[in-house]
Parts: sequence; structure tokens; C-alpha cells
Amino acid sequence: MWSLRFMYPAALLATLVSGASLTEEAAELTAEDTSGFGAIKFADAAKPPKVAQCRAFPGSDDWPSDCQWRRLNATLHGRLLNPDPPAAVCYQGDNYDSAKCRDLFLNAGDSHFYIDDPLSVLSQWTQGSTCKPALNAQGNCTRGGFPVYVVNATRVADVQAGVNFARNKNLRLVIKNTGHDFGGRSVGAGSLSIWTHHLKSFEFIPEYKQGEYSGMAVKYGAGLEAWELYNYMAEYNFSVPAAGGRTVGANGGWFASGGHGNLASFYGLGCDQALEIHAVTADGRAVVANSETNSDLFYALRGGGGSTYAVVTSVVMKAYPPINLVVTSLIVSANTGTTSASAYRTNDTEVFWTAMSTYFRFSAVVVDAGGVDWSYLTPMGNDTYNFNVRMTFPNRTAEDVAEILEPLYRDLKAVGIDLDVPEDLKAQPYATHTEAPAAPLADTRYRSRILPRKNWDDDELFAKTFAAIRESIEVGGYTFHGLAIAPTKEVAGWPGKTGAVNPAWRNGVLHSILIGPQPPGLTAEQAVQEEENIQKYMELWREASPGAGAYMNEGDPGEPDWKGAFFGDNYPRLLEIKEKRDPWGVFWAATTVGSDKWEVRTEDGYPRSQNGRLCRVKA
Repeated sequence: MWSLRFMYPAALLATLVSGASLTEEAAELTAEDTSGFGAIKFADAAKPPKVAQCRAFPGSDDWPSDCQWRRLNATLHGRLLNPDPPAAVCYQGDNYDSAKCRDLFLNAGDSHFYIDDPLSVLSQWTQGSTCKPALNAQGNCTRGGFPVYVVNATRVADVQAGVNFARNKNLRLVIKNTGHDFGGRSVGAGSLSIWTHHLKSFEFIPEYKQGEYSGMAVKYGAGLEAWELYNYMAEYNFSVPAAGGRTVGANGGWFASGGHGNLASFYGLGCDQALEIHAVTADGRAVVANSETNSDLFYALRGGGGSTYAVVTSVVMKAYPPINLVVTSLIVSANTGTTSASAYRTNDTEVFWTAMSTYFRFSAVVVDAGGVDWSYLTPMGNDTYNFNVRMTFPNRTAEDVAEILEPLYRDLKAVGIDLDVPEDLKAQPYATHTEAPAAPLADTRYRSRILPRKNWDDDELFAKTFAAIRESIEVGGYTFHGLAIAPTKEVAGWPGKTGAVNPAWRNGVLHSILIGPQPPGLTAEQAVQEEENIQKYMELWREASPGAGAYMNEGDPGEPDWKGAFFGDNYPRLLEIKEKRDPWGVFWAATTVGSDKWEVRTEDGYPRSQNGRLCRVKA
């Protein structure tokens, strides 16, 4: 009777979040709230935790009764949702609605629908792809790896009640914000989800002092999206490093493992900006973490991975004066495409690959100038390729950027790419007002490496690195996605340089991603074969960059050495914090700190799927 149904979340939830203030959002769970309802009582640290072999699961003896779920819903003032997968309207049954299915299939990807849905994640293969949008859908729609219940958190008290209920009732707990989830951290079969998407408070602070920092700051809720933060920047005339993808959460999982964007080589990563973090820990208590209070959490939450130590509810971030960017693009294709002022086509494949090597060597110059670039190199079949890159340079004039780019275009001409430095370079505001952008499903799976500076400083090592990239595209047929970025400790400043973010970021030049097919229709057997295929090429990358790390938010959930790749030598300290702060194992997600103590026993045999019960790893 209090379920959320397809296509109505915006209307139903608007009454819960409209006009929400900082005071309302910060309301905490009280002793009166927990009185008489032991399922949401706070943990007693004096009592040793008892952890079952498996988490409760629908149908198991320890699954909460309907009465207990109703009681939780009453505590949450009706904010407990039991939603159906959006595509349930496409399948025969009680939810079938052909008109809504058609609208979902044709139009949802051009809207904000999936971001505002309490279950959806933009890459659904980890859910098990058990209820895919399709016209004339065949078979059945099942919940698969989607959570059973969702806490629509609009107050800190909602988060606390959800954490306490999950811990006390032995439930698998997941945390979801916007759904930009490419590794399965926001889904989980049989789970209770805490949906932080509507924690959207915002406060501009003209003067803020803490530790070595004195200046402007902003405080905002965990559910604020990047496009909303950009709008606040334009309104209040300040800048904060934010995600380039505007539907990405402004903190949440983006912030928890680093958080890159257009200002990362100039001001540092998202997690480098945090001055204070408000969160709910595994014992259900709301805490404040900064350089002086709960300093262990302050360290871990700034880059040490999401869904691990606490649920972040809001952050206080550094704010800077408004800044401009000079943005320019370059397109080069082989045996396809057209020639224009910013694009060049060559019919000589070797010329194309030489030009690619020339450009990627230039990436170090881009980041040394405080810039970043976003590039895609895509094989189109039949020895045709397309490369496009977007370069952004903060706090530079058009003349500066033209001077920076001149050696690149000179070298490209020397290898046969007859392009000139663009004449239309101009500075533009970093932050502008936008409406909520579209967010389509992608079903993307990433494998990545943060390639280090030494691979650019040594000619032989760079040649080996580029040869590995070329082979994975040319022979493997995979798409390459690169992000030139250098968020060094010097750029990060205080307190960013003291955080737990992967050390690989601090001396990296190119965050390199290999994208392989992970379509919803891929069978478990096909997925295993694809994993074996792509790992052959990833191994070439590893051989060219021994000891290099990877960005967990865009990393492979099947990464062979995930502890070293995602956390580096920070892992031992982070594990100590995890075990101290969460002895119950309340927070779990794949490839997070301490996650190897648990495993998902999948229903479908699909590798890395979250469609199965969470159980302790057998000794």
C-alpha cells in the first residue's frame, strides 16, 4: 500500500523534498524514535558483534516480518519504498502497461528519469539485467539484484533508521545516490537501500576557517547533483571542482573514491576539497569528521572508497572565486569521416597511429598547464578509426592556450595531419545555469589504469605503453577512453594531500580506460569469455605500467589485484579503520576495503553480478 510504482516517483517524492532546509535535513534520530522498536536501536559498542553466515534474504527465517517493515515505514514517516523495476510495465502481469512501456523504451533515456528512479542504475549488468526495457518483452520481469526496499532519505534520521534496521536485522545494505554505478556498488539482491538522492540542501559560507584553510566554503547534501551545484556556482559567483558529467552526484560515490573533473589538474580532486564531512556510522550515530574530530573517518572518507565506513549525508567544501575555461577539441579519423577546420581524415592507417602517439605524448603538456582532456579512440570496423578529444584549460587566456597548443599542431603536421591551431579559442565560464540533463542507460563496464608520469619521461617506456594501447584497440577491437589529469599533492593542497585517495592519482598523467561490450543480453558463458578476452589486453597495460593503480569508480570489479590497484599502500590503514568503525560488516560493496570477507552467491552464474545472496567467505 505504500509502494512506489512506475513513472510516478517525481510526483510522489516532490512533497517530501520541496523546500527542505538544512535544519530539516539535519534532523537526527532520537531516543523517543527508537523507544519500543528495538529494530532501530543504536548499536552498543560494548557488546561484541554477532555476524551470521549469510545476510537475511526474502524467504529466509530471519527476514523481517511485514509488521516490522510497516513499523520501519512509520518511523520514516512513509519514506520506505517497495518499488517495482521500471521496466515491469513491459512484461505481462499486474504491472503491464503498453503505453508506459513504450514511453519508457522510447523517451526515458532522453530525460532525467533513471536518475530520479529509486532503483535504477545506469549500467544494469551487475543487477543481472532481469527486467530490461523492451517493446514486446518476452519472459518474466524479476527483481534480480535490485534492492527489495528503499529508504528515501530526506533527513539524517532516515539514514540512521535505515542503518540501524539493517544492522539489527542482519540485512544487506546498499547505498545509492544518482545511479552512476559501473561496478555494482548500488545494487544488491535481497537488500535494503539507502537512497540519498533527495538530500539536496545547500548553503554558501562567505568565510570559513579550519586548520590551514581560511576562505569561502559551501555546505551541501549528499544528493546534490553536479548540474545543481553548477547552478549554485553561477548564482553565488564561486567555483568548486565538480564532476564533468552533470548528472553525477556532487559528492556520494564520486567523492568517495576521488572525483575527477575539469579543475582536477588545477585545484585537485573532489575529495581534496573537503573541510568537514557529516556522516552516519555503522553504529547508527551521526558524526562530524574533520582534521580534529573523528580524524580517522576524515582520512578514510576522502578517497578511501564508498559504501565502506559510513553514509555521508553532507560535506563542507572549499570554494574558490569564479573561473573561466578555454575549451577546444580535435578530431582525427582513419579511412572514415570528413575533413573540417577541427577535424582531419587520413586514408593512411600508419599516419593515424603516429598521430595518436603524438597526441597522447602531448597529454603531459596539457596537465602541466593545469588542464585536462577527455578523449575517445573508437575502432569502427574494417580498419577505420575515430579519435576525438576535448581539452579544457582553467584560468588561461585564448593566447595562452594557442601558445600551449602550437607544438602539438606543429608535430601533427610533421606526421601528416594538416591542421592548424584553432582560431576560435576563447574563455568561457566554468559554471553556467542548466536544466536537468538526460541520463540514458549505458550498460558500460570499465577496465582502467592510471598511467604514471614515468611512462612519459622515458621514450622506450612510452613506446611500450602506446603499443599496448594500440594493440587493445586495433587487434582487440575495444574502445579506448582517456582522461589526461594530474591532481598532484601540490595542486590538492591542505587538507587534500593528507587524504586516503589512491596514491596513483598523485603522479599520474593519463587515466586510461578500456571499454568492452557488456550488453544486457550477454549470457554468463559469454561474459566469462569476454572477460578472458579483454584481460589479455589489460595484461599488456599492466606490463607497461607495473605498480600503477586504477580508479575504482571507473575500474574493473574483476581487477585481479584490486587492493593494490584501487588503494595502493593506503590499504592496511584503511582496513584498520574499517574494522574499528564497522565490526558488524554493515557496509559492503564489491572491491571496497574489507570486502573479501564476503561474497555474492549469484543466482545466474554471471561473473561480478550482484544478483545473489551475500554470505561470508568460507574458511
